[in-house]
Amino acid sequence: MKTALKLETSEARLMVAAAVAKAAELGVPETVCITDEGGFPIIMERMDGARITGPQIAWNKAFTAAGHKRSTHLFNRPPNGPALPGNEAYGIQFSFDGKFAVFVGGFPIVVDGQVVGGVGLSGGNGEQDTLCGVAALAALQEALNGHDVLVAADIKT
Repeated sequence: MKTALKLETSEARLMVAAAVAKAAELGVPETVCITDEGGFPIIMERMDGARITGPQIAWNKAFTAAGHKRSTHLFNRPPNGPALPGNEAYGIQFSFDGKFAVFVGGFPIVVDGQVVGGVGLSGGNGEQDTLCGVAALAALQEALNGHDVLVAADIKT
């Protein structure tokens, strides 16, 4: 048997708060979704003025990052991004009824080497979504004293 870490609601809330604070600093209305390890939402927040499509897109990104254990933009990074034409996972974005996101803004939440969830962001450009996602991961790292949290844009486990 393996002992599994579980992301708690309070931890998800502080991640959303950090991402929203970063988005406000950048002046971009974001939607932020934090999921559990199975890609199901724990917390989602859409900032005032954020697009109405943001919640579904943010969830898709968090779902993909948690389920496939990698940052979503890595699927399309040349030359070996697996979802690029001619590569082994080309077309994967059509999986799960189109819920599989292969563009920037989704990051797995990795604690002590275990994927415990995903964070997805929608509303900014790629750089802004990334800055907000990394801010969320950094907030979790700060809160989980004694645990190793991966804080990076490019995560692949």
